[in-house]
Amino acid sequence: LSVGSVLALSGTITGLCVKAGVPVAPAMAIGVMAGAACGFVNGFVITKMKITPFVATLGMMLIARGVALQLTGAAPISRLGESFGLLGNGSLFRIVEKTGGIFPKVVFPGIPYPVILLAVVAFAAAYLLKRRQFGRHVYATGSNEEAARLSGVLVDRTKIFAYALSGALAGLAGNVLMSRLVTVQPNEGVMYELDAIAAAVIGGASLMGGVGNISGTMIGAAIIGVLRNGLNMAGVSAFIQQIVIGFIVILAVYVDQIRNRR
Repeated sequence: LSVGSVLALSGTITGLCVKAGVPVAPAMAIGVMAGAACGFVNGFVITKMKITPFVATLGMMLIARGVALQLTGAAPISRLGESFGLLGNGSLFRIVEKTGGIFPKVVFPGIPYPVILLAVVAFAAAYLLKRRQFGRHVYATGSNEEAARLSGVLVDRTKIFAYALSGALAGLAGNVLMSRLVTVQPNEGVMYELDAIAAAVIGGASLMGGVGNISGTMIGAAIIGVLRNGLNMAGVSAFIQQIVIGFIVILAVYVDQIRNRR
């Protein structure tokens, strides 16, 4: 539940570092590490303090958002330089032709850097889940925590690492989003956690744990993105979009429950 707020906090920390004179790449690395730290705290609170994940991540959602707003005074951070917007707006193999006018002619738009980054993260996550010991431990812990513990899996360490990884990826997403805007907005990421849940469940992940894969989650995220863009192009208001996404979340969870019963 805290990924949207962690996204905003990580982007805010990156923007403040850039404003302080830190180069863009190290500043973004610091932002990702801040997200990982939030995830680590989530995992520690859940495993060591024995607080339910719903309450722990709900608390982190409020804490991270509050820290982001406090650090910026709820005001956006602008004038971060052209290099800050390169990750979100740049493209690989982009070809432009100067026409003598204000705007150059785009011969080939290239492959956007966010798309390349998405592919790299997806392949890395799929490899981690399917080919590495940690991935098998994640599935085992999600499927049956007690059985995993009796089988020798370090359940607490697996959970903490999983939450830290989630926070780091939320921080990475925050950097991409703020880079696209070329402005740091501490209010960004509101309700993004619902999109994340909907994308995962639509893609086949089970809320009961132990089931899901990266390819399915990618498809779920694509469905949510296409749906939002389609509603925008159709002129549907943002309020109606929230209603539609809410119904989709409920339907996806209902389908997940039916699948678990079978």
